[in-house]
Amino acid sequence: MGKLLGVILISLIIGGSLFYSGTQAVTWCSAKYKAYTEKLSKKEKRFNWRNFSLRELLQTKPQQNVQPVKVVSEQSQVIEVVKKASPAVVSIVASAEVPKFETYYEDPFGDLPGGFGDFFNFRVPQRRQNGTEEVKIGAGTGFLVSADGYIVTNGHVVSDKNAKYVVYLNTEDSRGEKIEAKVLARDPNTDLAILKIDRDNLPYLQFSDSGKLQVGQTAITIGYALGEFDNTVSKGVVSGLSRTITAGGWGMRSEKLKNLIQTDAAINPGNSGGPMLDIEGNVIGVNVAMANAENIGFAIPGNDAKRAFEEVKQNGKIAKIKKAFLGVRYIPIDKEMQKKNNLPYDYGALIIRGEKMSDLAVTPGSPADKAGLVENDIILEVNGKRVNSRNQLADLISKYKAGDKIKLKIYHKGKEKEIEVQLGDI
Repeated sequence: MGKLLGVILISLIIGGSLFYSGTQAVTWCSAKYKAYTEKLSKKEKRFNWRNFSLRELLQTKPQQNVQPVKVVSEQSQVIEVVKKASPAVVSIVASAEVPKFETYYEDPFGDLPGGFGDFFNFRVPQRRQNGTEEVKIGAGTGFLVSADGYIVTNGHVVSDKNAKYVVYLNTEDSRGEKIEAKVLARDPNTDLAILKIDRDNLPYLQFSDSGKLQVGQTAITIGYALGEFDNTVSKGVVSGLSRTITAGGWGMRSEKLKNLIQTDAAINPGNSGGPMLDIEGNVIGVNVAMANAENIGFAIPGNDAKRAFEEVKQNGKIAKIKKAFLGVRYIPIDKEMQKKNNLPYDYGALIIRGEKMSDLAVTPGSPADKAGLVENDIILEVNGKRVNSRNQLADLISKYKAGDKIKLKIYHKGKEKEIEVQLGDI
């Protein structure tokens, strides 16, 4: 009985396998037949057993129009960007004529009779000027933005109007060659300057639209680190946008810089004026400052640098941008102020007069006055952005130009409402 069951089981297994294989073969042949008949129909031929070819039906043809896909890693892309951009990045060295001194010795006894002074051989060392000598007083970075020698850098790199500025090229054929540069303009709006060297057919960088930057995208910086190591490269990301800092140091006056790009890519002394690039090798910013903390650096938006360069090329100078003007005196509201004064909001800007009688809350004839703003109104939002400690009213207004129309959400006489204001200029 056991042997009979074994034979039956084996027969079922073998039979099932043959049935499955047969089913698969029929399915495969049906698919081939369908493809063959569709091919014939496209050629407008009717199926005929005389035209039937089993060999053609069963033949496996190679796949057509297969395009190779190139996978590019971020590392290799950064290397290519550096190779492309480096020839257009230049070192800028500032030098000046300074007095040259020498030491000499003087007999304090003067011309005493009988050689009395010579007997003691007593001499007092003295210092006197003996001409001048050229001395390096600073260094920074710049980058070419045209084939005919226009260079963008920071204003503080070329701030000394009495200094001489020499540019060191980094092209394949002219690496290390130095050319004296002329400062064409210093931007009165931000820390930028435009230089020019007399040379043609130079490699140059192109600008990307820095207004479309996103936090988290790759940022590559190139510069003359510490004024000693040319074309030093660092990589990071865009950490933040629209930052405001007070920059200064190394004997420079302090300056408030607004609307900056924040990055964690290293920006060292000497990197100032170098380009910040995107992953395609286009300029998105101009390195300007580092914070007194690790991995925090800042750059001026590339759109500002592009505007400055184009103005100089067309007009020979950079016009001072007229700052947008609203015309209110205010104090920012926080939770503590709300609690003390029983205010309806813990954010916003409360329009209020100053200590003097002449410190009016709303300037007569100003855009705010024309829009109906009055003392004790609270400005809550500017074009949908809430006014708070992170977004001060002055900073929000500074992002617009004179003549721009903006919408303000305000609290006026117990009610919220929206008004439109056309900004003036200072």
